[in-house]
Amino acid sequence: MRPDGILSLETATRRFLLSLGQPTRILVAISGGSDSTGLLVALSDALKAEPHLEISLCAATIDHALRPQSADEARAVAALCATFSLAHVTKVWRGEKPKAGIMAAARDARYALLAEAAREFGADIIVTAHTLDDQRETFAMRGLRSAANVTGISDAVLFDRRIWVARPLLLSLRADIRVMLDQRGVGWSDDPSNEDPKYERVRTRQSLAGEGVSVDEIEAMTAARQALDEDAAAWLDAHVRVHGGMLAQVDTAGLTADRSLLAHGLARLAAVLGGQAFALGSKAMAGVLDFLAAGRPGRVTAGRVVFDLRRDGLFLARESRGMLPLTIAAGARGVWDGRYAIENRTGSEVVVSAQGAGGDTAEVLPDHTRLLKSAVARALAAQPRIVSIEASDDRGNQIEIAPYFAPFDRFLTRLDVKFAASLAAAFGTRPYPKPPLGLIDGKTI
Repeated sequence: MRPDGILSLETATRRFLLSLGQPTRILVAISGGSDSTGLLVALSDALKAEPHLEISLCAATIDHALRPQSADEARAVAALCATFSLAHVTKVWRGEKPKAGIMAAARDARYALLAEAAREFGADIIVTAHTLDDQRETFAMRGLRSAANVTGISDAVLFDRRIWVARPLLLSLRADIRVMLDQRGVGWSDDPSNEDPKYERVRTRQSLAGEGVSVDEIEAMTAARQALDEDAAAWLDAHVRVHGGMLAQVDTAGLTADRSLLAHGLARLAAVLGGQAFALGSKAMAGVLDFLAAGRPGRVTAGRVVFDLRRDGLFLARESRGMLPLTIAAGARGVWDGRYAIENRTGSEVVVSAQGAGGDTAEVLPDHTRLLKSAVARALAAQPRIVSIEASDDRGNQIEIAPYFAPFDRFLTRLDVKFAASLAAAFGTRPYPKPPLGLIDGKTI
């Protein structure tokens, strides 16, 4: 390690490999750019230097089909992998592309296709080649939006509750990768979009000019964020009860927690109950906290959630509007209102809508008589109901409905693992798979 904390490619890849449980099969996500090509070469070299490790590599390229050259680039990557005797597959993002939010849609499609490739190869973990340069850009962009609890790219993220994705090169520089590739005589392709200033990241990269937040600052901010997540998980365990998977109750002692801790926990709890992919924003959360600090019984709404303060605590439930019907084809799966994953194993399509008023409270919430009646009614009205299905005696058993945590179930970063685990326990749903990573020098890679 250099004095500034930056890791060489050799050190970064070796530390990562030694952190893995064994045997392990790694899927390398390789686009053909310098970073991902360097990651594949460095991992291959590291495994040759550690022949006793029961670790193997395979690779996948995602062709987003957004540029005419992408297919040729994927074929070049396949040829490179063949020189390393590595199994490789190209997955193409097919279908109509959205006109707005193309980068986010491409990211989601990319990870879904990588997960598909990992399943086909029997891989245990996916690795991507995000570098310290990417990390600095991310901190700079997020720092412009918020001054509190800024985080960068996580070193590990769980995708779709299925497979962990690790980023071994987050403390390594792109310039070092390119020097290594030049020395090895290995070429790479450059995506022209990486130089297009219409994208925020490109503008940020150009303004940073290779500088940015230091490794020490990154590690300090990351440690602080992880500590906050762990404290929020302990707060959830001690002070929050979820009734029937639909109504959360925070006891009065829990409302006296430190403001930053309360903001962190409530913002994420509200995102789950409201079916929102992101935690409640700082401005909206400040309004909720000010309301709670006043201590007067009443209600406020934020992030599609009603916060109902009473003498026996705070009740949170989905507000009774904006719940659109969802049609799920036969044999398909969908997420309704960002809150419930519904699998239709019948032979016909079904339509999912809100329960509405008049549901059987006693059946869903046996302890409802001890709870705030208006909060119970609101929570029950927001539950899913199958409103269109062909008549059959056993069709209901062929439709599986499970809680879906919008901020965590698609992408769960390692920094949110403790809080997400406590949420899963509170809702009585299945736990999240743990990262397949060990410790190196006392730190999780």
